[in-house]
Amino acid sequence: MRLRVLGSGSKGNCLAVRSRGGTLVLVDCGLSFLELRKRCRPCGFDPCEAAAIFFTHDHSDHVSGLATFHRRNPGVPLFANDETAEAIAARTGVDDGWVVFDNDSPFDVEDLHVAPFPVSHDAANPVGFLVSDTVGRETTLLSSRNDPSTLFVATDTGMATEPMARALAAADCAVLESNYDSVLLETSDRAWSLKRRISGDSGHLSNDDAADLLRRANPARLGTLLLAHISQECNAPDIALASMRAALADCDRIDVELFALSQNDPSPLYEF
Repeated sequence: MRLRVLGSGSKGNCLAVRSRGGTLVLVDCGLSFLELRKRCRPCGFDPCEAAAIFFTHDHSDHVSGLATFHRRNPGVPLFANDETAEAIAARTGVDDGWVVFDNDSPFDVEDLHVAPFPVSHDAANPVGFLVSDTVGRETTLLSSRNDPSTLFVATDTGMATEPMARALAAADCAVLESNYDSVLLETSDRAWSLKRRISGDSGHLSNDDAADLLRRANPARLGTLLLAHISQECNAPDIALASMRAALADCDRIDVELFALSQNDPSPLYEF
């Protein structure tokens, strides 16, 4: 599979995944339509080619671009669980085009197999996704495996659930939230109520939380780990990366490629 993360953070989230067979899907649509196309252009693809959009939850930084995207591309199906679809429709006015899934039931979109899993966030019924390419990999000099490549996505959750740990353990590439540094959050000028929301069980993962999840899952297949939703006020990429490097070392996985994602710029192309 191929992955581009087009934006990651509190001002807008969207990522694009393409299967070996060419199927393009988006996860979330939190960038304006113009900004989304602007970021995709130098990456060599048009988001309007998407076979589907998968939604993790209904917060505005994950859905704010949907109304215009859907108006321009009404034939692109929108996948969400029932509560999330209802909440997004109420927020954006998009009340058609929905394909409703159950969190316990994986589904297929062309040659991609998608398994949602529950996360803990203050949204209607938030999920992460484990997306697998149903076309097996050919044997290469780098890998003799011919099983499907798999992407893990979990960007907004206040605690690491057991389904999250199981999904991460199966991933070749992971997009995992590492939102805040605990000291920087507590010493920030943010309101006490906001600090409690962020650090609560329905808020976001700290650097230490994300590192602990990595140790718990100890994912043997993982080759690439992308740290997502890094707070611009209460974190820094070098702090988040240092915390995760320590966890990878504890798991004897210093071979894993580790990157911090950006709010303002699309990521490089990741292939796995």
